[in-house]
Amino acid sequence: MKLLFKAATMACCTALVSAVLAPSAKADDWNRKTVITFSGPVEIPGVHLTGWGVLPAGTYVFKILDSQSDRHIVQIFNKDETTIYATILAIPNYRLKATGKTVVTFTERPAGEPEALRAWFYPGNNSGEEFVYPKARAMELAKETKTVVLFTPAELPLEVAAPIKTADEPVVVQLKEAPIMAIQPTGEEMQLAAVVTPPPADTEVAMAPELPATAGTMPLIFLFGLMALGAALAVRGFAKRLQ
Repeated sequence: MKLLFKAATMACCTALVSAVLAPSAKADDWNRKTVITFSGPVEIPGVHLTGWGVLPAGTYVFKILDSQSDRHIVQIFNKDETTIYATILAIPNYRLKATGKTVVTFTERPAGEPEALRAWFYPGNNSGEEFVYPKARAMELAKETKTVVLFTPAELPLEVAAPIKTADEPVVVQLKEAPIMAIQPTGEEMQLAAVVTPPPADTEVAMAPELPATAGTMPLIFLFGLMALGAALAVRGFAKRLQ
């Protein structure tokens, strides 16, 4: 019986250690957190903090705030994730080809101007998140870069005084409901379906509810600890009754 009790106790302790060492629910998968370093200034679309329409060279964190079947809301943070610089509307586009770089910028920009952000690839994904620009800026980029650019004709705010932190804020709701089209270098407007191919359903990463900032693995560890202790006491009681 002592051997039985000892084996059961060791098994329970092993389960507890496994719970302690288990990673926290693959957070980077559902929000696609990606750390990116720019070697030079980069122009960004979307709704940004006042004065942050162009990001200076440095390290930033990209995350998805909200995901729908046909569009995503992407946010750009500082390196420490304490400040949200921009909230951007993006469309998953399977036609975009992954490159060696996580972030793709437009090319052939006039000398002295910052590169403009075009798309973001989460590591391991074949489809890119193609960013949507305001119509006026999209027309300029399409002409300068000789590339089709996604745009929205909706009148959306370009700057905000305070960071956007939840998917329920009015600005995010506007982004999710805004119509999206594409514009050619010639200035001709096109329907989105003509230039964007949605990725296959099995390549989409399902979004999960984000846990509150105070949540983590500790409640789970505590629960496993109670279960392990209860199991050990039960085995001990059973062993005593058999003696």
